[in-house]
Amino acid sequence: MGIVIAALLKVAIILAAPPLLLGVIARVKARIAGRVGPPLLQPYFDIAKLLRKDSVISPTTSWLFVAGPAIALVAALIAAALVPVGDGGALWAFDGDFIALAYVLGLARFFTVAAALDTGSSFEGMGAAREATFACLAEPAFVLGLLAVAHATGSVSLSAFLGPSLASVWTGAGASSVLVAGGLLVVLLAENSRIPVDDPTTHLELTMVHEVMVLDHGGPLLGVVLYGAAIKLFVFATLLVKLAVPIHGGALAWLAYLGGLAVAAIAIGVIESVTARLRMSHVPAFLLAATLLCGLAVVLQAR
Repeated sequence: MGIVIAALLKVAIILAAPPLLLGVIARVKARIAGRVGPPLLQPYFDIAKLLRKDSVISPTTSWLFVAGPAIALVAALIAAALVPVGDGGALWAFDGDFIALAYVLGLARFFTVAAALDTGSSFEGMGAAREATFACLAEPAFVLGLLAVAHATGSVSLSAFLGPSLASVWTGAGASSVLVAGGLLVVLLAENSRIPVDDPTTHLELTMVHEVMVLDHGGPLLGVVLYGAAIKLFVFATLLVKLAVPIHGGALAWLAYLGGLAVAAIAIGVIESVTARLRMSHVPAFLLAATLLCGLAVVLQAR
């Protein structure tokens, strides 16, 4: 019975918590700017409002335009099921699941890009090209970072190498763990269209990356896009928290996990408030730095 309750709690957190991270980020940015800011639950209100609206779909688009947000949302949910939430393992764990996680996230990106290209808009095509280019630079850092942790713990499952054995890794190989954490933080910012890679609040099409790809989506489709993006942020934040806070067992593990998510959201808000967006030509170097950090972590583990 305890296993069932823990699984239901994890499902509830996966489904309900992601938009709250966006609310915390927006609130932190507003406070630093000297404003009151929106309510913490504003993302929930926005998604609910969009789901109640009607969709306007161009007759020139194909099934990809509708399928893109839906497949991206399902892929994000599968990714959330693969990462260990709270205390214990993931909802779905198997050997090599960290490779499957990278492929699932890549599948979501593929259909998001395909839906953007399906509109025939030059602006959305520009954003899709940027998204694909940055993803090619971020994915090596992501895989190398998880590979370094897997090598250090001697396991090839996310639930295992982000489990209790991770505490000994920080004791014996703290330097490589710090490098991986830094690399994954950069990947989190890039994959979730946050500053300094992208600005999720900008309205200038020439400077957008992710937001320009969903300009033609509205109503329920846009609500699905926003919810899927929130879950994706939740997945990357969970990986970073589980790596940085290796506390396991009992209520303390749950408190550390939930507190870690809050700290991660606050840190993203602070980063976006004190840093400027990079020039587009400088983003590849920023992502290459993350790859080098995670690659160096692998080298330190292999020596």
